Amino acid sequence: MSLLPYALARPILFGLDPETAHELTMASLARTQGTPLAWAYCSGRVDDPVELAGLKFANRVGLAAGLDKNARCIDGLAAMGFGFVEVGTVTPKAQPGNPKPRMFRLPQANALINRLGFNNDGLDAFIANVQKSSFRRQNVKHPLLLGLNIGKNAATPIENAVDDYLLCLDGVYPHADYVTVNISSPNTKNLRALQSDEALDALLGRIAERRESLVKEHSKRVPIFVKIAPDLDEAQVDVIAATLKRHGMDGVVATNTTLSREAVKGLPHAEEAGGLSGAPVLAASNRVIGQLRAALGKGFPIIGVGGIMSGADAVSKIQAGADVVQIYTGLIYKGPELVTEAALSIKKSL
Repeated sequence: MSLLPYALARPILFGLDPETAHELTMASLARTQGTPLAWAYCSGRVDDPVELAGLKFANRVGLAAGLDKNARCIDGLAAMGFGFVEVGTVTPKAQPGNPKPRMFRLPQANALINRLGFNNDGLDAFIANVQKSSFRRQNVKHPLLLGLNIGKNAATPIENAVDDYLLCLDGVYPHADYVTVNISSPNTKNLRALQSDEALDALLGRIAERRESLVKEHSKRVPIFVKIAPDLDEAQVDVIAATLKRHGMDGVVATNTTLSREAVKGLPHAEEAGGLSGAPVLAASNRVIGQLRAALGKGFPIIGVGGIMSGADAVSKIQAGADVVQIYTGLIYKGPELVTEAALSIKKSL
């Protein structure tokens, strides 16, 4: 059980610039994970195992990619009670991301806007950090699962994007429980164009082909998920669903941040460029999840993410058609207690 209620820490963190607060938090996690100081944020994990894409998830609540881009804090995050943790997005080469300021809080709406732009230390540093984490060596009945999220460098032309994804896939494959292909961040120029019919077909075709080589090389088949945006209409969702199935993808992560500002009009920072996350994304994310479930049918794995601020929000994702869920912005506004609340609510609802 955590010794430090997040309600005490939040006013201090919210008094800082959002990115400064983020960097301070991640640095603190990196320093204290695996030490007695981890009791400040650790929590017992809700036992609610589920099998999905051939993997056994300890419970149905995970951490979304984006919080720990460099995989520095896997053990600290694992201590918060997640059933699975996804880290990244990683790109082949280190890159600084977009100019600062690039992260903005909208507290009246329990929301964030970010235009970070895949800022990260690059693939080699990422893999080294993954290898340092000790969670897999823990002797528990249902070990934490680790997802590794991959993207493209901003400097790589969109027509060469597949080369970056294949480089990242080669690097992370031996270390991942599953890999997520991120084609939906709004903060890398033209990236979302990869969700279009022909581009997605070509990308996933190459990824599926490379995976077959990696299966032989490493003697294991790692599931591959694809992360999509909430700003898609039903026809686009149907095309994506068909393409995922055609190329043997193992699941879909729905959804990333939104470009829409409809729910935050008039609020300070509402017109900042970037992706909006948090409570305003819940309805759009659930809509896409529902459309995906209708298009994909029963049994195709869906990870639901976007706007979870309470246990009830987490349950709404499951009711919309998701199998498991992820949180990120909710963790910033509500703290690690949200992980347990969401996991317990889902378990009771099922």
